[in-house]
Amino acid sequence: MAAVARALGHEHRLLILERLAQGERPVEIVAARCGLTVANASQHLQVLRRAGLVTARREGKHVRYRLTDGIAVVRLLTSLREMAEGQLAEVERISAAYLEHLDGVEPVSREEMATRIREGSAVVLDVRPPDEFASGHVPGARNIPVAELETRIAELPPAVEVVAYCRGPWCVLSFEAVALLRRHGRPARRLVDGLPEWRAAGLPVEQSEGTTQ
Repeated sequence: MAAVARALGHEHRLLILERLAQGERPVEIVAARCGLTVANASQHLQVLRRAGLVTARREGKHVRYRLTDGIAVVRLLTSLREMAEGQLAEVERISAAYLEHLDGVEPVSREEMATRIREGSAVVLDVRPPDEFASGHVPGARNIPVAELETRIAELPPAVEVVAYCRGPWCVLSFEAVALLRRHGRPARRLVDGLPEWRAAGLPVEQSEGTTQ
């Protein structure tokens, strides 16, 4: 338990776990997405590997990493986040100062979104990068990365509410997407969390080739 706690005790390692919760990645991509050098990312990954949180396999010249048990790690990170939200005033200040400024509207629960997908009463928008979308996404979701959303907004039906999601409850991509859509007069809300929590709840996940997990 202490080894796992020590492995979680660095912001870069928490960020790496969040990125790997989206799917298996080579160390070079992990480093780029986390803003780290490959050497630094490799060091953090070795700590996580020794703690049993990630595993690795070699594919040609590349070493690819994934979560050892994706559902268990996501639940662990969720518990850590909930503890931080309940005990640290700084978390509340950051949330109020930035996240709520972008989107103060009540988010959509997983249950509500699953119902609306069945009813066809919402457009589900995945604003993560394409490779993360390909690794797994909510069935029927459209993928428009948030950086491209303003120029591709015409691809979304104008009269149907958009529900955006990204990597997790603190991922700013969905907040930014909802704020942009509303500035353009589009009805939009965000999912309460992200794809890893959706998967951990046992809800269906689709891959780009059409298989459902």
